Amino acid sequence: MFDKLDKMNERYLELQTLVSDPQVMKDQSRYRELMREMAGLEEVIECYRGYRKLESEIADTESLIREGGEGELVKLAREELETLREREQEMEGELKMLLIPKDPLDLKNIIMEIRAGTGGEEAGLFAADLFRMYSKYAESRRWSIEILSSHGTEIGGFKEIIYSISGKSVYASLRYESGVHRVQRVPVTEAGGRIHTSAVTVAVLPEAEQTEIEVRPEELRIDVYRSSGPGGQSVNTTDSAVRITHIPTGLVVTCQDEKSQHKNKAKALRVLRARLFEREEEKKHQERAAARRTQVGSGDRSERIRTYNYPQNRVTDHRINLTLYRLEEVMLGDLQEIIDSLRLSAREEYLKKLAV
Repeated sequence: MFDKLDKMNERYLELQTLVSDPQVMKDQSRYRELMREMAGLEEVIECYRGYRKLESEIADTESLIREGGEGELVKLAREELETLREREQEMEGELKMLLIPKDPLDLKNIIMEIRAGTGGEEAGLFAADLFRMYSKYAESRRWSIEILSSHGTEIGGFKEIIYSISGKSVYASLRYESGVHRVQRVPVTEAGGRIHTSAVTVAVLPEAEQTEIEVRPEELRIDVYRSSGPGGQSVNTTDSAVRITHIPTGLVVTCQDEKSQHKNKAKALRVLRARLFEREEEKKHQERAAARRTQVGSGDRSERIRTYNYPQNRVTDHRINLTLYRLEEVMLGDLQEIIDSLRLSAREEYLKKLAV
């Protein structure tokens, strides 16, 4: 393990030199590729360097004990050594987890789709709440969000909202958010104060580069029409909305948020590529998909993954039996504990498989 970590550290130092080379920076494609490789190594290198520093502290403490006799200082050093060795074991475990092969998709940006399910207007309002939750989490990670398409409701919710999130390791963090998110609360539309249960579906798609998915013009049927807002009212006086049908698969993508037909078409094509890319990845990587099912759920949009219970201030992730009684903070974007727990569960399941 440590031979492998030494080689990874050497490669990381090499990458640092390469990305600061002006000649490399001129080739943007290569520069991005090297930066992605660096980002993939960063977490494990940081942990490894911390481990080596800890080893040095242990050696110094052991030396002090050997040379110090039986004084008070040595007694304190022995206590400190015990703590350092416990931490050493913990960090060895962390390094083993970090050395689990990473999915090549983990460094990709994503397209996230949120759709209101059962529950009428209340489901639309919760779809808007989830969009705000993910937006605030993205903001805390300094990621960028771009809305690609949205269909609002008359009371401020969303029937559907599709947007991209760009930044460091976005897919690695949010890949397990796909599925049905259920909310239990008293809707603002409920006069009698009764608790209702509504549902929203979330899909997380790794965003495809143009070179990864070829979309041929002859495979597309493109329709343009006048965009409309909540309740069907017209929000544009020109035919700027775009509907793209991918004839071989039957996939349909619409976009009407921009006033420019050209911009709507470009955004719709991004969503279409992401959906086609997801299909191709599922075909090519059935083993990866099966492993994911045994870890933290299938990522299937029909699978109920999480419940948000407002009266109890509770959020429960059903895949890993995690319950937190701080729903308010979660809805304000404090998702890190949930995300870390999901990723840890996935890694532990992988290690169990290796041990069989």
